[in-house]
Amino acid sequence: MKVNRRAFLNGAAATAAGLAASGGFSASARADAPIKVASIHDLSGGLDIYGKPMVDALTFAVEEANAAGGLLGRKIELLSYDPQSNMQLYTQFATQAALKDKVAVVHGGITSASREVIRPVLDRFKTLYFYNTQYEGGVCDRDQFDTGVTPAQTVEKLVPYAMKKWGKKVYVIAADYNYGQITSQWVKKYVQENGGEVVAIDFFPLDVTNFGPTISKIQAAKPDFVSSALVGGAHISFYRQWAAAGMRTRIPMASTTFAVGNEHIVLSPEECNGMLVCYNYFQGLKNKTNEAFVAKFHKRFGADYPNITELAMGTYQGFWLWASAVKKAKSVDRMKVIEALETGISIDAPSGKVTIDPPTHHCILDVHIAEVKDKNLVVLENFPQQKPSDTAAVCNLIKNPTDNQQYVIKI
Repeated sequence: MKVNRRAFLNGAAATAAGLAASGGFSASARADAPIKVASIHDLSGGLDIYGKPMVDALTFAVEEANAAGGLLGRKIELLSYDPQSNMQLYTQFATQAALKDKVAVVHGGITSASREVIRPVLDRFKTLYFYNTQYEGGVCDRDQFDTGVTPAQTVEKLVPYAMKKWGKKVYVIAADYNYGQITSQWVKKYVQENGGEVVAIDFFPLDVTNFGPTISKIQAAKPDFVSSALVGGAHISFYRQWAAAGMRTRIPMASTTFAVGNEHIVLSPEECNGMLVCYNYFQGLKNKTNEAFVAKFHKRFGADYPNITELAMGTYQGFWLWASAVKKAKSVDRMKVIEALETGISIDAPSGKVTIDPPTHHCILDVHIAEVKDKNLVVLENFPQQKPSDTAAVCNLIKNPTDNQQYVIKI
């Protein structure tokens, strides 16, 4: 199932033709009742730098769909919950979305910890779940679809690129939870496979703001570059302290997380220029679909909107993958939509072609390496249609549809 580029982004009439369908919707819903879609993203708390753009993107997608007539002849109602970076509220809102509000789908979660709070709740209450954030890979759950990049799609490209540019001695710093711990091991794997050495790995809780001792350790280790998987508003302090110590121009840095919260705009060029990152989406991608999308997005949210992030695009793409499956299934019934998604539904998105990989429920997509330059992200190299090969090594939901866990992939 493929959505035409013109129908995907341009005029309401064309989009309506791509989305509107009649018949087959949940027997428990009135034919004229709105289809409820839940957003559970942090609009406050330490992770709001990621959550706010994700909610904007989901709001924009829902408005696009409604302007084109909705889905199955019904309007879409977006219910937005703010978990405030609080795991208890994630549980509360996931339960409310499933039981009280009876949503057709939940788009939510930022950290792996928040996902693993949401996921069992929605599994229990049989509610479809889209996790639209880059993460460490390995989740295998038929009720969940993952639109974010995994290490085999990005770390595998970023590490050898940085090593070729800067050298083979690497110091790793990462957030102290699933994503940082597991991603740091992927960095180590790819460093070693490319003939390099990881001299140290340091982990930091999300609320840490003092990085002076670590900066001293890095200075003493003298790596060729630093690999960063720091996360959240508090960790921005590292980049400021790093630059203040005169290190930005002495030891370069690559990151699997920098800029997904627009840190490159919050910080000055003197604090972050030259850093390398690798993602599925950058606002400056040169294709007609993206250029049309950015123009419409800025018209909706203002020309001064700072930057459309990787996580915002993942959320936007997650909505349209779900919407395309609803159209194909002619229903919002959970299992019918899952089965439609498992046909390998594909959309032509602003980031390029995005396709559901049926066995893993992850996405096949383009990735790009970019450099931070004067508050912009300048694309340097492109890697088309990267598969989620890490998760594919452990997960096959076509053969094992009852599988329901997060695997720790052997590295």
